[in-house]
Amino acid sequence: MKEIYLPLHHGKAPHWLLSRMKKLAKPIVKLIVLEYGEREFLERLSNPIFFQSLSNVLGFDWNSSGVTTVLTGVLKAVINNEEFDIRIAGGKGGNALKTPEEIMNYSEQIGADGEKLVEFSRLAAKADNAALIDGYSLYHHAVIFTPRYFTVIQQGMNETERMARRYHWNVYSSVPELENVHEGIITERRENEVVNMLSDISRDAKRLCVDIVRDGSFRRDYERMISVLRWRKGLRVPKKLDWKVVERAYNLQPERFEELLLIRGFGRETIRALALVAEIIYNTEYDKTDPAKYCFAVGGKDGVPFPVRRDIYDEIIEFMRETVKQAEIGDFEKKKMLERLSRYGCDCQERRD
Repeated sequence: MKEIYLPLHHGKAPHWLLSRMKKLAKPIVKLIVLEYGEREFLERLSNPIFFQSLSNVLGFDWNSSGVTTVLTGVLKAVINNEEFDIRIAGGKGGNALKTPEEIMNYSEQIGADGEKLVEFSRLAAKADNAALIDGYSLYHHAVIFTPRYFTVIQQGMNETERMARRYHWNVYSSVPELENVHEGIITERRENEVVNMLSDISRDAKRLCVDIVRDGSFRRDYERMISVLRWRKGLRVPKKLDWKVVERAYNLQPERFEELLLIRGFGRETIRALALVAEIIYNTEYDKTDPAKYCFAVGGKDGVPFPVRRDIYDEIIEFMRETVKQAEIGDFEKKKMLERLSRYGCDCQERRD
């Protein structure tokens, strides 16, 4: 099966398609919220396959990274009004930088805790950028929330390979600890060299990283590690660190990994160095496996298939089919949507076979 690429520039969709997607999205969102509730709608969006199939049904049926920015923009336009107690803040590029301001404004409209949501937004962005070191840098960040619940959808780009991956977080009612936070990650390929400090396997390593910073031994341990690794090939070790940031962290004495991560300037190279020190000097391992579960394109990058959970695909496609049938949409559009969903289901079936 060939890779399916998006034949549009920078993930943008033509105006006529965006208008149609918005028209079709509103009755579907309304039906899901009325029938199943706001939390269920967030739970659905947190599933990468539902997100992908929703985009497909609405007419943006290229299985690629462009789905993220286009569908998020469509949902934001449809949802952010008085009809729904749901809001979407953020988006791609410059819109992502407006997330805190938008969160505070939208929170007043629906009675949500804006400060808690801003904290979650900052933590989620820093986590996928610096605590999960997979070679991708975030350029899309969108927080979806109700008065009680929230989740985040983010996307990163590997500039060298020109590939993207999308991060879907679980749904929360309070700011979570950074452990197994992803409902799923959808990508174009799995990466071999990963530092995954968001895994439960890395729990002890995270605690040790905080202790190393708090007791002021990081620089000494780092230099010792460099000496140990001098003759070892194939292991990427950060060559230059911002020791002023490390000193700032020492002075702040963070008690939790989440606090350490949120210190300004404490980025992926420092986290990588700490993880290596924990493993090489203190024999405390961190998780090196890529947590990505799903592939944008049928068959996977370079023809390597991702494992497919048949029950997940079947449940989502059937849920979407029933939702489309019940939604207040014209018969012609409804027929076209069901046809697109059937084609999507056939693609999934081919992957299983």
